[in-house]
Amino acid sequence: MEQLITPGLATPVFTGRSAASWPAIVAGAVITAAATLVLMALGAGVGLASISPWSNHGVAVTTFAVTGAIWLILTQWISAGLGGYIAGRLRTRWVGTHTHEVFFRDTAHGLVTWAVATVLVAMVLSSSVMSGVGAAGHAVGEAASGGIQGAMQTAYGLDRLFRSTGAASGALSTDPRIETGHIIANAVATGSVPDTDRAYLVDQVAARTGVAQADAQARVDAFIASVMQAQEKLKADADAARKAAAKTSIFLALSMLVGAFIASVAAALGGRLRDEHI
Repeated sequence: MEQLITPGLATPVFTGRSAASWPAIVAGAVITAAATLVLMALGAGVGLASISPWSNHGVAVTTFAVTGAIWLILTQWISAGLGGYIAGRLRTRWVGTHTHEVFFRDTAHGLVTWAVATVLVAMVLSSSVMSGVGAAGHAVGEAASGGIQGAMQTAYGLDRLFRSTGAASGALSTDPRIETGHIIANAVATGSVPDTDRAYLVDQVAARTGVAQADAQARVDAFIASVMQAQEKLKADADAARKAAAKTSIFLALSMLVGAFIASVAAALGGRLRDEHI
């Protein structure tokens, strides 16, 4: 309820109108949402250009995460400041209202403008769920491709493991690659290769390749070490992705708080300039 003090009356007169200038709030919110989408699109383009599938090219994951966090804060800063300032300049002038109350209303207008814009952006982003499903399907395809590539690499490692340097004495009829694959899968699941399995692999390699026992032992140890190193790298990458996601969420919340503050300050500044010029 807006309060006006009419000359000659001892009591204030309540006009029944809300102190919120909703046209100004909506206008500022739309501008904030539009600026946010433009800046997010620009940041996504810059970020995609910073990633390269080739080794030793593009930025590191940590650098990319920090850059993305800074861009989120700048996006909120610019868009919220612009929308809050517009809302402050376009709001209705409050006649006969104390300056402290005017300052509070202006900051409240900026905060409400930021909140409405945040809801609008969330609605726009949620409407892209179908495209997200398509992206998920693409990711599944890439994962399947990566799995096929990993399987091919494992098969190649097995071929090298049982590659003969000469005529193997007493060639056996059973192909040990399937059983060896099971042993490696168990090692990946448990994190180690039992001594009995290791000794079995050494005997199989020595029997099928004709190499000495020591050479067979070296082949088995090198193969198992390469598999375990690849598994550790996958775990490290997954853990780094988890930490990056957590940091991104924290920076997103921080950027939103910054946006709320900037929108409030910008609305107060815009409202003050409007009252000075009218």
